[in-house]
Amino acid sequence: MKKTNTAFLSQAAMIAAVYVVLTYVFAPFSFGEIQVRIAEALTILPVFTPAAVPGLFIGCLIGNILGGAVLPDIIFGSIATLLGAFFTYQLFRNRPVLAPLPPIIANTLIVPFVLRFAYGVALPIPFMMLTVGIGEVLSCGVLGLALYYALRKYKNIVFLPVRN
Repeated sequence: MKKTNTAFLSQAAMIAAVYVVLTYVFAPFSFGEIQVRIAEALTILPVFTPAAVPGLFIGCLIGNILGGAVLPDIIFGSIATLLGAFFTYQLFRNRPVLAPLPPIIANTLIVPFVLRFAYGVALPIPFMMLTVGIGEVLSCGVLGLALYYALRKYKNIVFLPVRN
């Protein structure tokens, strides 16, 4: 049991670290009303391991803090990623083609309100839903599925515990 806990914590920490690095390195287009957060491609990882759920949440939280986000963005942006990761793990871990849907939906619904009320962006909320949604489709859908297909043949080596 202790080995499993260590593996879980190690996986979560590594996923969080990679999320933070990707958010920070690609910061110029990871924030704002038109954004493609490359780190969101990692939201496919709950298909491989439940450790991705807390890892993505902590990574997003730290990434938002280091990126200079305001408190509501730190809180609600991180919750959007947590919800996306949680529902990916719960609903779609056996259907990877659909796995990007929860993070796309969560961020498309939550982030525009954060932009409006935390940052005072005056664009219409439906327009921001469109722009954030497109960014999420690119990062979670396109890049996330590419990551899935690259990792799927290694899932027994890279991740523990693997759920089929």
